[in-house]
This record gives sequence, structure tokens and C-alpha cells, in this order.
Amino acid sequence: MPLLASLHLRDDVATHDPLWARALRRGMFAYLLTRVFVLLGGGIAITSWAVQEKEKGRPPETGFSSIAKFLDMWDGHWYMDVVRMGYPRDIQDNVTYFVSDARAAFFPLYPRIVYYIDKVLPGGPVPTALLVNFVLGALFIYLAGRIALRLFDVKVAEKAMVVLCLFPGSFVLSFAYSEATLLVLASLCLIALTERAWLWAGVFAGLGSLARPNGLALAVACGVAAIIAIRERREWSSLVAPLLAPTGFIGFMLFLRHHTGEPWAWFRVQNEAWEEGTSFGLTAIQRVADFVVHPVSSPTSMMTVFSLVLMGIMIWAAKRHRLPVPHVAYSVVVLALMLIPETVTARPRFLFTAFPLLLACGALMRDEDGDRWLVIVAIFSAGLVCVSGLYGVYGIIP
Repeated sequence: MPLLASLHLRDDVATHDPLWARALRRGMFAYLLTRVFVLLGGGIAITSWAVQEKEKGRPPETGFSSIAKFLDMWDGHWYMDVVRMGYPRDIQDNVTYFVSDARAAFFPLYPRIVYYIDKVLPGGPVPTALLVNFVLGALFIYLAGRIALRLFDVKVAEKAMVVLCLFPGSFVLSFAYSEATLLVLASLCLIALTERAWLWAGVFAGLGSLARPNGLALAVACGVAAIIAIRERREWSSLVAPLLAPTGFIGFMLFLRHHTGEPWAWFRVQNEAWEEGTSFGLTAIQRVADFVVHPVSSPTSMMTVFSLVLMGIMIWAAKRHRLPVPHVAYSVVVLALMLIPETVTARPRFLFTAFPLLLACGALMRDEDGDRWLVIVAIFSAGLVCVSGLYGVYGIIP
């Protein structure tokens, strides 16, 4: 039996309804169009690189190689190292992000998927990684639309899919990043929790925690759903979901311990290579203060303020349009994990991972079909191009 059918997905509007079919077509068109917007941002970065190379008297990269360089930069570089070399057996003392040992900080599910598909497809790991994310991104938009359809109606589902595609953080669906993998698994987990398919929910959450550290937010969602199920229906079988949910994270920690012979290898690499600590929101406050004092001096501070404003809107939308408690729990933990670290704080890609709040934004704009909707589309489109370009020129830490 197909996986989605086994979850007994039921929507207020049947999925063969022409309204849903139209909404899905528009959502997929928005997805394809916004992937072009990401490439437009990449064009800014590639042009900047070409100018720098000419100034140094070197011929610039052209063609697909320059596009691939743009789409696998930042974290993508480390994921590709994991695909090519696996994880290091010995991590040097005082490791920095200038050495390949630092790849031990990156979770294995996405690079493993790329590794095995690369064995079948020609072209090498980078094109494979980008193809995987293109497909997973489309699947995520579809699943998010199905969730919005179940929670609200077909109008909200359409708006939610378009908003998700346009949201500036959606650039990660085109980059060689692991967010697309997590978002698909998070969607499937939340669907399974809604259907009370506890085993599936635990499996998807466990895989989510193997994809990214903030996949642990799914464990909280599973725990909250289990508490509700036990209190309301004495459904003790629900405990299987939170018990399975953190297994991916724990398994990766145990693997690194065995592989490197070092008990806390991942935490040491995070601390030494990226100087990652905890500020509990202080970094975000400092960035806001820097923006107030020097409004145009730091693109990173501007991005932090922009992200915090968007976060406030998302929370307000979720408050107006009540989401299921597990969806809220997952989103709150994702936002908390965004603000707690000392180095990287509020960013569009972390907000994007808290996608249930963006579904609420879709509900907020349910009946927006006139000039205001066009303005929103224009602003988000420009934002997606700008964010992609700024990351490409290394103007902002993603």
C-alpha cells in the first residue's frame, strides 16, 4: 500500500476536486518560477565573482560550473565533503572551519541520500545533490498544501503553497542544504500525528533528527501529541512516537563516538570550528541594537531585524488562526533553537523551517486576490532574489 494512503489522508475537499487541482497547479508553477528567482540572485553573485577574477587577471568561471558553485556554497560545501569522503576518523585538536575535519558537524541523512543516488545517476555529487533538493522541495510544497487543505480549505492551501515558494528562506530548496529533507519529513510527521499513526510519526521524526539538529523539534511535537492522546483517549500506544523521535540524533552521536573514538565529537567541532555557544537571544538583541545605531553598516544586522519582523508576523498569524498544538510545539522549538545559539541567530531559512506558521499566514491572506496580494508577491519575490544574491556574495552568514 502506498505510504500516503497508509496514513489515511483525508481532506475537507477531495484531492480530485478541480479546485484543489487548480490550487496545486498554481503552487507548482510558483515553485518553478521561484527557483528561477533563486538563480537570478545567483546571477548577481556570479557576476560579482567574475569581476573579482578579472581584477586578479584570471578568467572567470562560466556555464553550469559557476551555477553549481553558487548552489553548493556555504553549508553545501560541507555536505559535499561528507558525500565524497564520509566522516573523519580522527578530528584534529583545535579544529577550525578551514580544515575538512569540520564536516563532522553536519548530519548524515541528506548526504547519504545524495551518495547513493549519485551511484546510479551520472554527473557527480553536486548535480545529484541539487536534483534531490529540487524534487524534495516540490514534494514539500505539495505536502504543505495538503496540510493546509486539511486544516483550513482549498483557498488557504493555494495561498500557503505560494507563500512558501516565495518566502525568502525558500532559497534552501535550491541550495545543496539539508532543509528540504527535514521539511519533507516534518510534514509527513505532522500528518501522521494528525492521523494518529504513531509508529509512522516516530519513524519520520527519527529520520528528521538524523537530517538536522533542529529536527529534534519533531520529538517535542510527538511528545505533545502523545500527552494529548493519553489525556483525552488513554491512547498509550501514542508513546511510540516520542520514543522513536530522537533516535536519529542519538544514533548519529553514537556513530561519531564509535567512528572517531571521541565521546562528544559533534559538540567539540561545533564549539571549536564555529565557536558555537549559547546566547539565549542576546545575539539577536545585539544585532538589532547595531541596526538601530548603524542602519546600513551591516547586512547581517539588517537581515536579523528583517527576520525578527517576519517572525512576529508569523506568530501573530498563528495566534489568529489556531493551529494544532503539535504544529505549534514544533514551530516554537524551531524558533527557540534559532535564537539560542551565539553565532547565527534569526535568519529566513530557519523561519522557513517553522513552516506551520507560514500556513497560518496563508490563512491570513485567504481572500487576498487584489492589489495587496500583488504587493505581497512582489515584495517576497524581490526578497527571495536579494537574499539569494546576498548569500552568494558572502554578504550575510546564512
